[in-house]
Amino acid sequence: MCLYSFREHIFVFVTINLIFIIPMDFLDLHKLTRTELLAAGKLLIAQPFLKDTTFARSVIFLCEHSAEGALGFILNHPMNVNIGDLLPDIYAPDLFVNQGGPVQLDTLHVLHRIPGDIGGTEVNKGVYWGASFDMLQTMFTSPSYPESDIRLFVGYAGWSPGQLENEMEEGSWLVADTSADIMFDTEPEKIWQRAIYSLGKDYRYLANMPADPGLN
Repeated sequence: MCLYSFREHIFVFVTINLIFIIPMDFLDLHKLTRTELLAAGKLLIAQPFLKDTTFARSVIFLCEHSAEGALGFILNHPMNVNIGDLLPDIYAPDLFVNQGGPVQLDTLHVLHRIPGDIGGTEVNKGVYWGASFDMLQTMFTSPSYPESDIRLFVGYAGWSPGQLENEMEEGSWLVADTSADIMFDTEPEKIWQRAIYSLGKDYRYLANMPADPGLN
């Protein structure tokens, strides 16, 4: 049996025990996987069918990219860990930590949009990486602090020279412009879908694809 249908801009060919999903050429999905798009300040969006247990349906903010490799932080892998569980000297009961990636899980990193309060290096317009520990402590002693402007990460995602480029050529990632709304104002479980939507209406069909293509 074979079913041919035109739905959400893709052809779906279904045969017994076999499914092919072929994007239409006019969508130019390859435009989002070109290695020359890679740069600090960009978002990496996992392709719908990426099976890697660490990176499936992940969105990564890329902080470094050069001939020496790349580094970034997964935005949508929250942990049930409070910053006070890791650093008892800091009391911020509503500030939880995310798993930034599988590398150096004994390190803590900060992304934020309040450089005047805690310092940091601007990676993209309005988005800063790093902070002064002393300034963090001081800020958390105030009656209120801008919780929504801070993201904390244990570990990071790292790539050796050429590794990320190879993954791009394999079709593992889509590249998008960074959105502060996605980074700071979106619930983790909605970040991947919001990032897909940021690519434009022609690509929204990707957000509705099942993680297992056999369930299509």
